[in-house]
Amino acid sequence: MLGEYRIVGRGASDIAASVEEGVGSGALPPGQLLPPMRELAAELGVNPNTVAAAYRQLRDRGVIETNGRRGSRVRPRPASTARDAIRVDVPEGVRNVADGNPDPALLPPLADALAEAARREAESAEMYGQDPVDPDLARLARADLDADGVPGGPVAVLSGSLDAIERVLAAHLRPGDAVAIEDPGWGSLLDLVPALGLRPEPVALDDEGPLPGAVEAALRAGAKALVVTCRAQNPTGAAVSRARARELRRVLDDFPGVLLIEDDHGHGMVDLPPHPLAGGRTHWAFVRSVAKAYGPDLRLAVLTGDAVTVDRVRGRQRLGPGWVSRLLQRAVVHLWRTRAVDPREVARAYGERRDPLVAALRARGVEAHGRSGFSVWVPVPDETGAVSRLLHAGWAVSPGARFRMSAAPGVRVTVSSLRADEIEPLADAIAGAVRPGGGWRYD
Repeated sequence: MLGEYRIVGRGASDIAASVEEGVGSGALPPGQLLPPMRELAAELGVNPNTVAAAYRQLRDRGVIETNGRRGSRVRPRPASTARDAIRVDVPEGVRNVADGNPDPALLPPLADALAEAARREAESAEMYGQDPVDPDLARLARADLDADGVPGGPVAVLSGSLDAIERVLAAHLRPGDAVAIEDPGWGSLLDLVPALGLRPEPVALDDEGPLPGAVEAALRAGAKALVVTCRAQNPTGAAVSRARARELRRVLDDFPGVLLIEDDHGHGMVDLPPHPLAGGRTHWAFVRSVAKAYGPDLRLAVLTGDAVTVDRVRGRQRLGPGWVSRLLQRAVVHLWRTRAVDPREVARAYGERRDPLVAALRARGVEAHGRSGFSVWVPVPDETGAVSRLLHAGWAVSPGARFRMSAAPGVRVTVSSLRADEIEPLADAIAGAVRPGGGWRYD
């Protein structure tokens, strides 16, 4: 079963270390099926419980994944390997439309906000034991959430969307549990789930968000949680429509025990309204980051959810970093109060770069998708070839492998810094690098 590689060891830790050594050396490649526990126990002359403990350690560390009767396999990607490593080096003179960053020109200046935060700190220094959430930030955030139809709930502040999602997953799930996530989807989330010892369950999507049938299939397969991007989905630009939200709520009604996490990282830079799914659920969380609209270095996200979830998250946060700097919180309050960002203007600016590119590609017979945000997703038959040919033509795009599990190949284009006079040349280059394809559905 394992070729020439032999797993050795008498104790659980030794057996686990032997498997990890094989994975690290490449002798046990991604997807390699491991021997059944009883079979390996007999070969090593140990109790099956010892092998079970070794496999549990490996699963908890994200080295292997287990799937009932289908057995245990080496994870498709080791948890220690970040998908961000799947990128192209951008030579001098090549136009970079791969980085996934917002346009710095559309971000507000932070000097006044930070100065105001420092002034307030001078008036009343923050000390240990105080409320981890600035009351003004909590009030403004909750009012904004109410206006968008997000169910009522307490507010916590975390260090960005990924930090919030990680803490919510850890608050409810155990290693080995399955999490339904969008495919293609956010590369960092696709890395995070297995790194927590959880099992990713891919969910196909289209321009209006996750497909209801795919969500239902993932939940029926045993997924304990579902993560949905409200709008500006990375990498496809999908946004959950009102009609799709209704369909997804109907599916979720049949699975009341599933944890729902909604990621609204597009808040402040997308003019399409969110359509929250969480109403009436037992355990849910809704996350809003300020990174895309106000600056990636403002490591702050607002989290709301049911009381149990938020209490667990805040309790664990208290035993780690304690709180997100209230200086940062007060700076964000100033940005919100002064309306430093007009979401309509930011959305219009990104739309003027995104929509013409999508239209230009479709006019050339190339499928392209980008309903919101600043990402455009282009399905391609040969991902490596398309990236290479575009690089040769002077354009660096992001390989779709950073964002995929079982979805078809594609490339992501970041339009945030795209100039009007670059749209047609870029469309020509993409059309020359890919073969025109049919309709898209990532399943």
